Amino acid sequence: METGVSVVGVGQVSAAPDVLRVSFSVEHVAPDVAAAVAQVGERTDAVIGALRGQGIDADAIATSTVAVYQEYREPGQPSPGFRGSHSLTARTKDLTGFGRLLNAAVDAGGNSLGLQGLEFDIEDKTELLTRARELAFRQARTKAEELAALAGYSLGSVTSISETHGHIPFRDGVNLGAKAAFDSAVNITPGDHSVHVSLEVHFSWA
Repeated sequence: METGVSVVGVGQVSAAPDVLRVSFSVEHVAPDVAAAVAQVGERTDAVIGALRGQGIDADAIATSTVAVYQEYREPGQPSPGFRGSHSLTARTKDLTGFGRLLNAAVDAGGNSLGLQGLEFDIEDKTELLTRARELAFRQARTKAEELAALAGYSLGSVTSISETHGHIPFRDGVNLGAKAAFDSAVNITPGDHSVHVSLEVHFSWA
């Protein structure tokens, strides 16, 4: 059995985000599947065109999900038909352009449009992860040294390291129940974005 001490160190680093992702949905209810799919496709194309008109590159717009399903109905009531939906995400470096994007999408999609959420992120987290790892390892070593002293031992070499990491983006969600006139000056505040690393480190005894 391996002897020594296992500890967990956590490091967290924050920085300003440099990318904004906005998720939209386009839905339409029609009497049959073909009509639902056709209408959703047409309105999705209109929304994509509007986003492109706001400077969003084609490769920065991606489909998340596509679905068609029969609407639920109460017993004895006529079937409301089929609902088609198409979810897509637009990515931009313009962190202040949310209001413009929302207005353009609403104008193109009308009552079929839904705003699923938005997320601020950091595109390249390499440097942040490196700094977070350093902090996590320092914390792990400090804990191990304290425990070793309490037990009357001295630390030896590191025999294993296990890492988990994640990030804490800013997210929000809004449902658009009907077409409305949105103020083009609508602004949102990104705040800081945090990256955290957790290291489980095993030290042998000297």
